[in-house]
Parts: sequence; structure tokens; C-alpha cells
Amino acid sequence: MSIPVPRPGLVIRYGFLWSSESDRGLMEGRKDRPCAIVVAAPRDERGHVRTIVAPITHSPPADSFASLEIPAAICRALELDEGRHWVRLDELNRFVWPGYDLRPRADGRYEYGMLPRGLFEQIKRGILEVQQKRKGRIVGRDE
Repeated sequence: MSIPVPRPGLVIRYGFLWSSESDRGLMEGRKDRPCAIVVAAPRDERGHVRTIVAPITHSPPADSFASLEIPAAICRALELDEGRHWVRLDELNRFVWPGYDLRPRADGRYEYGMLPRGLFEQIKRGILEVQQKRKGRIVGRDE
């Protein structure tokens, strides 16, 4: 399968590196997970795209301000596995698309699908609020 064009709202499979893992000197995340692209901006004239993703996790949030639950119907439409899912708003990875950590799913596709516009707007607002309060971490993956 081909690598998709990165666009905000697209959910991809990605080897996400948590800030706590980065702080311990790790270069690779422990596992691949769905992540929502929140920024996909042209970086230079060669067509490189600066990409920022937010992880999707089963772990209930310790701080409800830092996460947003994805409704079950949207999880089913994206073909996410069973259980509840949250988008973390305080943990982000930044990389140049497609980077080294984009991973194929079992069916060979790299993407799960698009988030509905309303949910994506909530995620975007939440990330901005977290960043303004300086409570978010962005891990650069190709620096």
C-alpha cells in the first residue's frame, strides 16, 4: 500500500515516543499506536512536510484536561480495537513526513481514516490550551 498524503485529522499508525521515554534517552517508542495528525505544514521547497501527531491510547487520563475521549462510534468507524480511547493533548511528536516511525497496519495500510471535523477542532483547541499553559511536551523525532 502507498503512504498517504499527510493532512490534519488523518489517523495513522506510528511508533510514538512519549516524553518520559525520550527523557530516559530512548530513540524509539515501545509500541506502535494510532496517532492523529494535528499539523501537516510544508517545510521547504523540496516538498518536506513538518508533521505533528497526538497519540491515541487506552489509558484513562490522570488529568482530564490533558486528554479527550474519542466517542465509541468514531472508534468503530476508524476500525480501532475494542475499548475506550483517548487522544492525549499534552504529548506530541514532531517529524518530517513520512519519517522513520510511520508503520503499516496488518492490512498494509498506514492510515485508519479521518477524524470528523468537529472532533478534530476540539482536539486542536485542547492542544492549544495545553500548550498555552506550558503543560504540553513536543518530542522532536528527527533532530
